[in-house]
Amino acid sequence: MQVEALPSAVRSAVQSHRCGGRRTGLVPTMGALHVGHVSLLDAARSECDFVIATIFVNPMQFGPHEDFERYPRTLEQDLQRCEAAGVDLVFTPETSRMYAPGAESIVSLTGLTRKLEGRHRPGHFDGVTTVVAKLFNITVPDRAYFGQKDYQQQLIIRRMASDLDWGVEIVTCPIVREDDGLALSSRNRYLSPAEREKSLSLSRALSLAQDLAQSGSESPDSIARRMQQLISGVEGIDPDYAVVVDCDTLDPLVDRPKRAVALIAVRIGKTRLIDNQILRFR
Repeated sequence: MQVEALPSAVRSAVQSHRCGGRRTGLVPTMGALHVGHVSLLDAARSECDFVIATIFVNPMQFGPHEDFERYPRTLEQDLQRCEAAGVDLVFTPETSRMYAPGAESIVSLTGLTRKLEGRHRPGHFDGVTTVVAKLFNITVPDRAYFGQKDYQQQLIIRRMASDLDWGVEIVTCPIVREDDGLALSSRNRYLSPAEREKSLSLSRALSLAQDLAQSGSESPDSIARRMQQLISGVEGIDPDYAVVVDCDTLDPLVDRPKRAVALIAVRIGKTRLIDNQILRFR
């Protein structure tokens, strides 16, 4: 497995493999890899000839009072996971290489990034789209793999790739959960045992939403209120939102559709968690 920190070295490696007609797959990460990340690497390995993983804790997508400084950095373990998953190249750039002094360019979307997460984390998605755009330019992938857990993020990246004619196929992989339902996240390690128990209310609220969509006649707005009630009833949880919205636009729904997405974001102590579930209505 090749490990590179310089964009120029990555470009050179990618070009040599693309010349042979090999399909390139990209898995962008911020490190602290867990089984959910490995599922993305496995998907890329099964569908692509040359697999690239990136490990970069992107300062541009963190707000001034968020967890950039304490975000887990476990590079050696991450490299071991990548090698075990059959990754061909890992890109581990320094911040100064990704954002040169005096850089002024930002990739920004005007619609999807202003909703939900964008409203609660101003500027966050500008950081995401800018770094992903740079990674696409450096690695020139045929396919790029993202997790459904960051639902709004994958939707935004899909829109960006389409709007800018990148020619990269965005592949969204299913959420990987613990046996008790908690969605895997690098931030789960922040949770105390008591906080982790409280966090299970997210998956319970999403299961309730799916049951109501499948068997009831309640509207999307009513289902969202039921989710909110469940979460708000747990002491120590501060909800940011719990909504049922259109899968493609994230707009509110009036009538019961064939499908929608339920999205939740909460704060438990100092930790912010998100989760979601695709709902299918009857």
